[in-house]
Amino acid sequence: MPKTYILAEMAYSHDGSIELAKQIVDGAASAGADAISIHFTHMPDYMVRHYGSGPGRVSAGKDTQPIYDYLVQISPSFEDWSKVVAYTKERQLDVVVMPNDPASLKFAETQNPHAYVLSAACFEEYEFVQDVGRTGRPVYLRVGGATLGEIETVINLLRNVDCASITLLYGHQNYPTGIEDTNLSFLSCLQKTFGLPVGIADHVDADDDFAGIAPLLALPLGISCIEKHLTYDRSKKGEDFESAFNAAELKLLVSRVRKAELAMGKEFAVGLDASSAMYRKNVRKRLVLTRDVKAGEKIADADIAAKRADEGLTASYRDQVVGRSALKDLAFDEGVSFDVLGSKEG
Repeated sequence: MPKTYILAEMAYSHDGSIELAKQIVDGAASAGADAISIHFTHMPDYMVRHYGSGPGRVSAGKDTQPIYDYLVQISPSFEDWSKVVAYTKERQLDVVVMPNDPASLKFAETQNPHAYVLSAACFEEYEFVQDVGRTGRPVYLRVGGATLGEIETVINLLRNVDCASITLLYGHQNYPTGIEDTNLSFLSCLQKTFGLPVGIADHVDADDDFAGIAPLLALPLGISCIEKHLTYDRSKKGEDFESAFNAAELKLLVSRVRKAELAMGKEFAVGLDASSAMYRKNVRKRLVLTRDVKAGEKIADADIAAKRADEGLTASYRDQVVGRSALKDLAFDEGVSFDVLGSKEG
């Protein structure tokens, strides 16, 4: 199967620190990810100052303070993001950006990203959606929290401006996602409904072993990419920690994805490879004699049996052997082949 594209989503797990952001980039590179997914935010364009606090709006433990002020604290400046982008490219990772507002999109274009991510939160901002499409870069649509109708509308908006490519990225939008909400089968629904590449944006609790299993289960469903949150140290419980892997955990996931891709193989029948041919040769039973046979004697059905042996015809030739005469003396358990037998008429 084709190689699955793996995006390590940094989101806000850098907690506003450029050094931590670079550490996360290092973790993604060492894990074997293909890209870093980062968020650009210009707070005055993104959120009103009196936006309310409450559960589910930011990570647990941070949801009691004014969210605007909190996000200002952990949103790097565009100048600082330029440094992180340059560092990411040095580490040979693609830069995938989720611009949260028009000012962030304008800045992102100066950074020459590989692709953009659009979340369902902006699906009704039609002009913004099309501005992203007009960049000519691939777009990943995060469709968790959107209806099928909204997804269709956004796809059409992007197609109308000749968007380079569109991938639907599905993940249930609660953090962490309950196992019962993961709904992997919906990936097939999206693929069949829209005829576009699909990927999984997994948000299962990173402390649960299933967080490393869910993306693997999605591979046979035809996904083209996996997005997984990545942090510098989940135990610190910084922003976006709930479903974020540490670098070592992401490395294990990447390794398992690559092995799973090999294990998936091909979906159509092919000829036997060398190892299969060897297995067949070793285990297929062959026709051998059940008694000593003298030269000139005819071979009766009772005179042969199919046994594991290194010599002799395979069992499918039984009817062609019975009734032939031995051309020489043959011993018990000796393999029977045409070169030691005469014709049935002879």
